Amino acid sequence: MRTAAGAALPVMTYGADDGGDLTSRCAAKSGTFRNVETAADDVALLGPTSGTTGTPKVTMHFHRDILANADTFARYLLKPTPEDVFAGSPPLAFTFGLGGLVVFPLRFGASALLTERATPLELAEAAAAANASVLFTAPTAYRAILKQGRGDLLSRLRIAVSAGEHLPRETWQHIYDETGVKLVNGIGSTEMLHVFISAVGEDIHPGATGVAVPGYRAVILNAYGAEAGPNESGRLAVIGPTGCRYLDDPRQASYVHNGWNVTGDTFLRDDDGYFVYQARSDNMIVSSGYNIGAPEVEAAINEHPDVLENAVVGRPDEDRGSVVCAFVVLREGVAATADKGTEIQDFVKAVIAPYKYPRDVRFVTELPRNPSGKLQHFRLREAIALEAQSQDGASDSPPPPGLAGTAALNTR
Repeated sequence: MRTAAGAALPVMTYGADDGGDLTSRCAAKSGTFRNVETAADDVALLGPTSGTTGTPKVTMHFHRDILANADTFARYLLKPTPEDVFAGSPPLAFTFGLGGLVVFPLRFGASALLTERATPLELAEAAAAANASVLFTAPTAYRAILKQGRGDLLSRLRIAVSAGEHLPRETWQHIYDETGVKLVNGIGSTEMLHVFISAVGEDIHPGATGVAVPGYRAVILNAYGAEAGPNESGRLAVIGPTGCRYLDDPRQASYVHNGWNVTGDTFLRDDDGYFVYQARSDNMIVSSGYNIGAPEVEAAINEHPDVLENAVVGRPDEDRGSVVCAFVVLREGVAATADKGTEIQDFVKAVIAPYKYPRDVRFVTELPRNPSGKLQHFRLREAIALEAQSQDGASDSPPPPGLAGTAALNTR
């Protein structure tokens, strides 16, 4: 291996007996370290965002942020005890996993079950075998566990947390009906370190994300930057003991306004004061003058018995401005045919307002996700753009992996 300048990089071996071997060099060290004096406002970690909207950013968090992370959501909603066993799917390198599998157990004297690259069912089986009482994973994983008929593995949990993507009311209800577990919905971000809006137990309103976690305040901002009224959609803004600090990134100016962290999510606040998710601000589809939230369409499609998972984005259209385009993964053994596409379209029309149905249905083998498991809708939009360029003869670039052969099987 060589550096960019062409210089050879040193190669260190291990397992040999010579003094230059890595093992030998480690053995020669004292094994003791002098503690570095740090302050509460010193940077403790750099957290990369998941890049769901494009190029990832790096966030900086102080030592006090990590304690605040545990002393808000975990202390007041999860209420951990030393008897708890935490388990979950998010990698430790992402703040969802860092909080749920490292910081929270350590802060409250609990323990954690660490798994690596487990499928949803494998995670549930391992958690049940370890008597896990708190589980962190995404709605997609909870649905997969139910669809494989193993809801019994979840019924033993004290708390099940759903985050990372929107939790539809239907998924919440299915989990509760089959397991008796009331999923704790929550929204957090790498910028804020962990969950800042949620609800637990009897305070849960299915279909709503929740209210601001103790220590945080949240509002909905309208197009003019003023606080929106009840049931008026707008940009979610939050302030609290943690906040966004990007590492040398001009996007800092678009995330923080007058001290408020503007997350890039569209919410409304209902008559009960609960925050209800609408869509990512960049994933609201405007078709023939109608605003269509992609998560609502995704939730409807996921109710179809032959659908394993799906993702919805807007596809540019000359007549309507945009149309709803659904990328659908079918369960094993179901054929991806034009008739199946029509069936899904008719199914959606019966579940939600008919004008919201996907006019473009595309069957794929998998959906693009980042290492933390979040859907990357921007890659689907890129695939559509590449397809349009290819049709115009402007590009011959291949589609992203897993999205090959995604020409619309049914458009009407």
